[in-house]
Amino acid sequence: MDRERLVKALEEVRNGTLDIDAALQLLKGFPFEDLDFARIDHHRSIRTGFPEVIFAGGKTIEQTVAIFGKLAERSDRVLATRVAPDCAEALLKEQPEATYFPLSLCVTLDRRVEETRTGNILVVCAGTSDLAVAEEAAITADLMGGAVHRINDAGVAGIHRILSEGEALSKARVVIVAAGMEGALPSVVGGLVSVPVIAVPTSVGYGASFGGVAALLGMLNTCASGVSVVNIDNGFGAGYQAALINRLPEMFCEKE
Repeated sequence: MDRERLVKALEEVRNGTLDIDAALQLLKGFPFEDLDFARIDHHRSIRTGFPEVIFAGGKTIEQTVAIFGKLAERSDRVLATRVAPDCAEALLKEQPEATYFPLSLCVTLDRRVEETRTGNILVVCAGTSDLAVAEEAAITADLMGGAVHRINDAGVAGIHRILSEGEALSKARVVIVAAGMEGALPSVVGGLVSVPVIAVPTSVGYGASFGGVAALLGMLNTCASGVSVVNIDNGFGAGYQAALINRLPEMFCEKE
């Protein structure tokens, strides 16, 4: 149940176009619905502005499909991450409106009509091998209403590539930078922009990269101000955080 649906139901009750029993049916399972193996937080969208997100890794296909279906009954937006191809196939059979993004392993459902994207979220990907993580960030931010722009393959080994993107960098409200190996690119970007930079270390690299730990430590020790860091390969976390930052001006205007 998102805020828009709840407001619409309350207005219909007030206007007499929705009776009390029907309204109670809409609120069934509110604030959470117990499926035994999962307790779905239908109240989350009202508290945070976005529905509960499904992390499909470690869940069975049946569990993922069931949770996605219950969320889809009460929300116009649903996001599942780390969805394996066989799970996505089963999910799309039950939810034909949904879309699978095989590179990022994301499944989304978006029933909003002519939703306007706001702000400017720039997703910078260091190398093609980092694209899966960068795309997870971009898809998350887009579903949360942000206007997302991308710069791909702009790592520091060819630093002229990111330096040539001055106009795009200057227009961003927040920048996500995904990089593996030594993880240097967020520090470079942090020194070029006046907005928050969210660094995403990826697990891409050879032996001494230690599955992304080298990039993580490099990013945590950045000398550039305004750079924050999420967990290794956590494109979702970066996209979510960027979308919140991107929304701040509109949120303050609403409160005024």
